[in-house]
Amino acid sequence: MICRIWHGVTPRSKADAYTSFLEQRAVPDYRSVPGNLSVAVLRRDEAEVTHFLTVTHWESVESIRAFAGDELLKAKYYPEDQDYLSEFEPLVQHFVVAAIEDSVARHRGGA
Repeated sequence: MICRIWHGVTPRSKADAYTSFLEQRAVPDYRSVPGNLSVAVLRRDEAEVTHFLTVTHWESVESIRAFAGDELLKAKYYPEDQDYLSEFEPLVQHFVVAAIEDSVARHRGGA
């Protein structure tokens, strides 16, 4: 399993709208790709900016390629990102998942 992590920054004033965009457009796009196992969008508000991390889990390099294209480490952006993001980081990070425990899914189901 491979974990793919993308980082983005918005002005704090646009963070709520960007969160909605990610929920409605980006997350369903990730989930529509065969081999995508999960998507989590993390948000950290600071005084003037908000940081976002999109953390996805994938079955294989081939499944990431189906989402991102042949340049696996190149960040994928949507046209709407221009309305929100302060910068466009060119690359994402990939990590091989060495260990995982699925307590998040159990916690959400029990809430």
